[in-house]
Amino acid sequence: MLGLVLAAAAVNADELQDINRMMRQGQLSQSLERVDKFLAAKPRDAQGRFLKGLILTEMNRPAEAIQVFAKLSEDYPELPEPYNNLAVLYASQGRYEKARTALESSIRTHPSYATAHENLGDIYAKLASQAYDKALQLDSSNTGAKTKLAMIGELIGGGARTARAPARPEPVKMAEAAPAKAADAAAKASVVASAAKSGAEPKSAEPKAAGGQGAETDELINTVHAWASAWAKKDVAGYLAYYAKDFKTPKGESRGDWEKARKQRISAPKKIEVGIESPKVSISGDNAASVNFRQIYRSDVIKTSGTKTLVMVKTNGKWLIREERVN
Repeated sequence: MLGLVLAAAAVNADELQDINRMMRQGQLSQSLERVDKFLAAKPRDAQGRFLKGLILTEMNRPAEAIQVFAKLSEDYPELPEPYNNLAVLYASQGRYEKARTALESSIRTHPSYATAHENLGDIYAKLASQAYDKALQLDSSNTGAKTKLAMIGELIGGGARTARAPARPEPVKMAEAAPAKAADAAAKASVVASAAKSGAEPKSAEPKAAGGQGAETDELINTVHAWASAWAKKDVAGYLAYYAKDFKTPKGESRGDWEKARKQRISAPKKIEVGIESPKVSISGDNAASVNFRQIYRSDVIKTSGTKTLVMVKTNGKWLIREERVN
């Protein structure tokens, strides 16, 4: 569902650059030791503290990482990135209300921070999923709640996917923040390599690959768009035709049960729009590939977006979907 933000602090100090490089290379214990030594000399350095929070996150020490980001937000409330990473950690623990509060704080400090906006949308979707699930527990015949819960489950991974929290990966740039220049730091803090603009309309344009695999890449992208088009047109037969015979159903259910559920979910809304944005193709063999993209779904029932990967296999000259992975 939502992937953990593993933002890297782009810093000017050589020491922090080296520590950041060590973290990326997986030398977590050594990088933590070095950043602690750095912070012993500069305890209020925002970049060093941010980097320590990232290292602790990578080391799967969320409680300590939360402490670091929470204190950093207290000391530098004008910086949006610590709030965002704090929200991701809360969400990974199922603490969605605290995640929502942190993301709203991030957006207040930086209203154009697209990552926080999208993460907040994912949090709202998760909270909605919980509310619909509760409604069904109280009234199992509530067909409206069933339909909405099924759609959210498909697009964000459903209530069963609790291993990952609603968040969008995006590198960020932390500006250098000395205590006397905190306001300047907030103005300088900027997002780099932004994956999406909040509220943007779905886009279909994407670069074509160069070299011998260009034709296969184009064919794969065209197949994904055609699959999305059949879905949007509510052409159930055409939509299901894009799935391989050995398609791995999301929850291990039978192919028949999965198709029955898909027909119900596609038929229920009056109108559907499916946008495919920024597809990236990875070809792993003559007959195997994967396509990762941002999916924007709109209907008269729900609006949401998220990243998805389609694992593809070529059968009888046609690319088909063997597995869907919601990231």
